[in-house]
Parts: sequence; C-alpha cells; structure tokens
Amino acid sequence: MRDFRWPPPPDGGPRTYGPGPTAPRSGRPALPDPETELIATPHGVRLERLVTGDGEPVTVFAHGLGTGISTTRPLGSAVNGRKIFFQFRGHGRSEAPEGAWSYADLARDLRAVADLGGASRALGISLGAGALCRLLWESPERFERAVFVLPAVLDEPRPEVARRRLTELLAAVRGGDAAEVAEAVAFEVPPAVRNTPAGWAYLRQRVDQLTRDGLAAGLANLAGQVAVRQRSALAAVTARTLVIGSAGDDLHPVAVAEQLAETLPGATLHVYDRPGLLWTHRADLRERISGFLND
Repeated sequence: MRDFRWPPPPDGGPRTYGPGPTAPRSGRPALPDPETELIATPHGVRLERLVTGDGEPVTVFAHGLGTGISTTRPLGSAVNGRKIFFQFRGHGRSEAPEGAWSYADLARDLRAVADLGGASRALGISLGAGALCRLLWESPERFERAVFVLPAVLDEPRPEVARRRLTELLAAVRGGDAAEVAEAVAFEVPPAVRNTPAGWAYLRQRVDQLTRDGLAAGLANLAGQVAVRQRSALAAVTARTLVIGSAGDDLHPVAVAEQLAETLPGATLHVYDRPGLLWTHRADLRERISGFLND
C-alpha cells in the first residue's frame, strides 16, 4: 500500500503525496452489525448465528478464517429461502474451547448449525470451504447443493505464504495494536482499491472487528492441517456442486479449486481471471451463486 498510514484519514479519503489517485474523499458509513444470537450445539460449543429470510430451501453459509458473518452475508443476498450465517469457534462471539483444533472440529460446528436450522444447502468460503469438504467427506449425502468459494486446502497443507500470513495475523491480533492488525490484513485489499475511501473503510471495519472480538489461539494449528485425508473419497458426494476459484491468489491456489472440481462428481468449475474477486467481481459472484442455488 503506497504511503500506508494508520489510523486512516478522518474523512476516509486517500492521503498521498505528489501525483496520485483523485477519488472522492467521501463515503457512506458502514451499516451497523445485525443482532445475532448464541445457540447451543450438541457438541457443547455455543456458536454465534444470524438467520435471515424465510421459507425453503434453507442454506447455511460458512466464512473464512479471521472473517465472519459480515463476509458471507453479501453472497446470500439474492439466494431464495432462509439463510443461516454463523461464526466458527474462535470467531466473533462464538466460544473458543481449549486445545488445538482441526477441520473435523470446524465440520462439527458447520454440521450442528446446519442440522439445527434444517439446512439442505451449504456455501463455504476458504476455511469454510475446507470445513464443508470435511463434512461431506464424512457424510457424502448431507446436502443437496454445495458451493465452494476459494477453497484453500484439500489433502495437502496450505502453502508456506498462507501459513506465514496466518501467523502474522494472529500475532498482531494478540498484540492488540491496531496499526499492526491493519498491516496484517492490508493484503486483502486489491492494489487498485488500496488508499481509496472504499479500501480505508474496509480496513477500518476489519481492524475494529479483530481488535474487538480477537482470534483464538486454537486457530493457529489449522494452517498446517489438511481438510481431508484423501480427496478421492469426495467422489461419493451426491450434492450438485459449484466450485469457484481465482487465478493469481497465493492464499487460495487455483490448483486446489481444479482438484476439487475434478474429484466431485459433475461439479461446475468457474475460475476468475484475477484475485480479489470479492472486490473485482462481487456482482457477478453473487449472481453466479444465486443462479446455482435458486435453479
């Protein structure tokens, strides 16, 4: 980020020196977080949940590491029926049981939320996609339809760059310094958006969330783990599936999306041409997901 500073300018606009972007300095304030609830699960971990919409079908949305409900909500905006958003253990207000965690634990969280809400469909982003893979690896017939957005891991550990960034993020959050947290999450903003009102607003929201809610130490163990022991077992999945990848994304290698699509029977694969798809292809991504789930 060019001349990155924290905190951001009060008006949300860029602060550059010499020739540079001249985007408007004004911006709309972020919407307040919706009221959520804590629910008890059969495995004893209370999880934060938000339910929107009504009727059938019911879709559960699983977020990525270090994010949460606010990240997955936009992807469900055009999806029919009731939508269930939740926070994995160690995120938001969800409980953080002691000890190291595995993808089996995340799959247990996802299964509990889906079962309690009667969900027949599921969407997972990044970490959530790994948890969804693990759940379907254990129960191939659990969902009728499933969407995997930016899967990061199957039966091989994440690349070193992903493990390093996770370590840096956890250290920054534990340290409690807002500037260090901002540095750790700045890579999530595409270069074209950095140092603009939209980029600053996103960073401010992420920093506020992470410094308020924190991240549990149990998440650190996930960086070197795999979601499933053998991806070939996913060939037994009965759900209609959509896999979405992005070229040039170091944290979510396109090869993982391709391997997953090759393994799942009859999966539809779509690969975007550049990273940062939640920024650069947001409208198309929403339409693609809703078109698949509403069909």
